[in-house]
Amino acid sequence: MRIDLHTHSTASDGTDTPAELVRNAAAAGLDVVALTDHDTTRGYAEAKKALSELGELSKGLTLVTGAELSFKLNGMGLHMLAYLFDPEEPELARECELVRDDRVPRAKAMIEKLQGLGVPVTWEQVARIAGDGSVGRPHIAEALVELGVVPTVSDAFTAEWLADGGRAYADKHELDPFDAIRLVKAAGGVTVLAHPGASKRGKVVPESVIADLGAAGLDGIEVDHMDHTPETRARLRALAGDLDLLVTGSSDYHGTRKTCVLGEFTTDPEIYGEITRRATGAFPVPGAGGRPAA
Repeated sequence: MRIDLHTHSTASDGTDTPAELVRNAAAAGLDVVALTDHDTTRGYAEAKKALSELGELSKGLTLVTGAELSFKLNGMGLHMLAYLFDPEEPELARECELVRDDRVPRAKAMIEKLQGLGVPVTWEQVARIAGDGSVGRPHIAEALVELGVVPTVSDAFTAEWLADGGRAYADKHELDPFDAIRLVKAAGGVTVLAHPGASKRGKVVPESVIADLGAAGLDGIEVDHMDHTPETRARLRALAGDLDLLVTGSSDYHGTRKTCVLGEFTTDPEIYGEITRRATGAFPVPGAGGRPAA
């Protein structure tokens, strides 16, 4: 089984619509794909509809609903993947809405900082790139690529530009990670810390913090990820074993906005099965004529 538990659509900062993402996942031969847009579940309905419309092409594909939640700890902006939670749970839905509502003022503040650095980026340009998605740093990064400031989106995520604490960085409303774990658990979901050792993105998450999150109910760590070196993966895998945390792998697919491809890294079927067993807020959605992969 090929299981990719971290992808994005145009509902946040990917370039595939939710329907295109599902179709591309089927074409890539995935057995399971998780839609994990930033702080939103807005793409669920379209993704589920596309899965049902694929007919026989979707028979081997299962859709997992999720989200990538933003949070902050000790001044560090981090991300947590939440799977199979009830999107209608009021407290979690309210917090996600607060985060989304703060994305526009934050993006405008970053644009203002970039303009102060001599970059001729505008809100209109970034809004065009974001389209109907929740505006975020990748949209601003793409604007910098369009303007020739950096060669790729990844090159914008440095201290010189948009990385945490970078010259053009601006804060936004973000959850406390311990509250995030509590809220997702209350909504019947499962939590996995996203790319905690991605040093190119800024500060890495200290092992002591991961241990504290594990003690608070964190289910797992995303270990196999394009932004983790082999040495980082080995270290995080060993840490997960010591803390009795699940180990996942994912592409963090954003369509053409990043170089990664669907299924570039995957999750072990036994780990995926454990995630589905722990979840009570929602269930995987099988393709037409299929049964949910578990």
